[in-house]
Amino acid sequence: MSRKDELIVGLDIGTTKICAIVAESTENGIDVVGIGTHASQGIRKGVVVDMEATADSIKHAIKEAEMMADCEISSVHVGIAGGHIAGRNSHGIVAIKSDRVSDHDVRRVIDAAKAVATPMDREVIHVIPQEFSIDNQDGIHDPLGMHGVRLEAKIHIITAAVASANNIVKSAQKAGLNVADIVLEPLASAEAVLTQDERDLGVCLLDIGGGTTDVAVFTEGSIQHTSVLALGGNQLTNDIAIGLRTPFAEAERIKKRFGVATARYLTSDDVISVPSVGGRKPREISRKILCEIIEPRADEILSLARQELKKGKLENMIPSGVVLTGGCSALSGIAGLAEEIFETPVRMGKTLHVGGLQDVVRSPMYATGVGLVLYGHCQNQGRSQSRFRIRDDSIFRRVRQRMRDWIYGEYD
Repeated sequence: MSRKDELIVGLDIGTTKICAIVAESTENGIDVVGIGTHASQGIRKGVVVDMEATADSIKHAIKEAEMMADCEISSVHVGIAGGHIAGRNSHGIVAIKSDRVSDHDVRRVIDAAKAVATPMDREVIHVIPQEFSIDNQDGIHDPLGMHGVRLEAKIHIITAAVASANNIVKSAQKAGLNVADIVLEPLASAEAVLTQDERDLGVCLLDIGGGTTDVAVFTEGSIQHTSVLALGGNQLTNDIAIGLRTPFAEAERIKKRFGVATARYLTSDDVISVPSVGGRKPREISRKILCEIIEPRADEILSLARQELKKGKLENMIPSGVVLTGGCSALSGIAGLAEEIFETPVRMGKTLHVGGLQDVVRSPMYATGVGLVLYGHCQNQGRSQSRFRIRDDSIFRRVRQRMRDWIYGEYD
């Protein structure tokens, strides 16, 4: 294989699938040149529970991506999710040293806003600036060079359990990969499917995966809220397997082919064949019965997501509505059900801003992988800090050292 050092690779380690997206930088952005997917083993609700099985699944996905892109993959940007993820907003104030805001002033105010208690078992993975204000003049996104006396910053801090992040990094390392960075999956998905107009006006991204449902709210161009629910498409499949007394793999196939989020959107009450367990003969059931099994769980997932918005008092801050992505968002009728529950416009999220194999990766199941690649591209171009995190030298050193400790097992 030929080695292409300019390639960027995103690795989405999901509960139901491992997805590797390979892209190369171009003058117009990025072109997707390779895709590799493999059934996920050793992951439960976004968290590694069997490192060897996870590493083996990663190897298969990477190998497939390497063959398609004709390259050798050594470094990846990895997504992280799971119920251990927590996000919070914070606020800092400092006096401006001279009459104009300098880089040092920005770093000081970010450090002041970051000065919140973080338990030893948690690690800050993102520090994202929301807005700055100078002498009560708010709504400033880039304060450098502006005159004033007092500088304030509002930021969003995202933390993850050290053990969970450690296991993801070590699983990738066991598969022979170097982890360039860890990125929260809903932030990556947002990079791939949201428009700038939606971010500015206010939008809720709902990424419904196999094991988790990720919620991210953007207003005025920046992130305002993140949370992860430990529910996803696997719960729907499990309900079908139990309700129809059929193997899990068959339940997944039936869900994808015949499933509808609610019977109200059922166009025809067909009869479907359901394989039985233990060598028994297949049975025939009404498709409406399948929908009656799916609807309560789909309703629960969407209702819990709306409760997250209520809890954060964010319901009136998303005039652009809700954008659905993730593999489970392909379920027929789920957008209509979401509109009823959220009482706001809902659209399906499709990947934007990429070339190459863009028709292939337009499926919602690739949104996170494409977003990870876009994040890596922005980082290479020196533009990552505006959207994902403030990076000064001390943070660089701490993140790099923590990654080194994770990979070589020296963290205590």
